[in-house]
Amino acid sequence: MSKLTLPILAAALALVACGGPPPPAAIPEHPAPEPVSDGWLGSLDSHGDRFRALEGYLGGFSSAMWEVGERYLHLHQALVDDNRELAEYHWAKIGDAIRQGYLKRPGRQANADALFLDTVFEPMADVLATEDLTAMWAAFEQARAACIACHAAENVAFMNDQPMLRDLRAP
Repeated sequence: MSKLTLPILAAALALVACGGPPPPAAIPEHPAPEPVSDGWLGSLDSHGDRFRALEGYLGGFSSAMWEVGERYLHLHQALVDDNRELAEYHWAKIGDAIRQGYLKRPGRQANADALFLDTVFEPMADVLATEDLTAMWAAFEQARAACIACHAAENVAFMNDQPMLRDLRAP
């Protein structure tokens, strides 16, 4: 499968889900008084234009990192609260968000895998399945260090100078 197949398939599914023009038989006799949207996607001239619009709307790796950052904050709070199940949930979603991010920006995959997913992700998941809060905090610090290293490797080290990475630490 080519690198473009999954994004094209995802965009095609989104196009269908976003309500491309319905088949003539599905047009209601009495249309709704208010449209669902202004038809921004359907009003574009071609499928190519619609795919480009969807790619822009879905964003690049930064949208995935926004989700990772939010979940990182919630992961830390779950550990503070000793809520292991919530920590496990957010940790799994962090991995999903990173993988979805490099689906959109394949150039980010090498460092994301080498510095994070292939090194600290599974060990943290394993520790979260235990009752050892001390080990969980140690794994959190390793994950934090991996985030910082990945940002540096991707030439966005300025991302490390923010409260979530500067101040959120193990107790």
